[in-house]
Amino acid sequence: MAVSMTMPILIVDDYNTMIRILRNLLRQLGFSNIDEANDGAAALAKMRSKDYALVISDTSMAPMSGVELLQRVRADARMSATPFLMVANDNSEGQIAARRAGGSSYIVKPFNAQSLKSNLVSVIGAF
Repeated sequence: MAVSMTMPILIVDDYNTMIRILRNLLRQLGFSNIDEANDGAAALAKMRSKDYALVISDTSMAPMSGVELLQRVRADARMSATPFLMVANDNSEGQIAARRAGGSSYIVKPFNAQSLKSNLVSVIGAF
């Protein structure tokens, strides 16, 4: 099944600059239906009102971290299968936590459009 470039994507990060970077990279890759949230609690509220085909979330945020958001999503039957790409600040703790929580994949900052695309292909398929 082909990936729809209009599939709904949710970006979750507590830094507006990172949201802007991710939004721009996703647009460069051809995606157009992109929403955003500044923390895990706001993202969870959005996910309860709209079905997302993909969530891209930072691992460390406050008051609800991306890992906690992922744990809550995986525990909710309606959202549990949502593909989740975690964005980690380093190669160790963030990645381990994301894997343990059930993340589909993870990417380490800094990254570019090509590394983001590679990770997206592993999570949602070729596009």
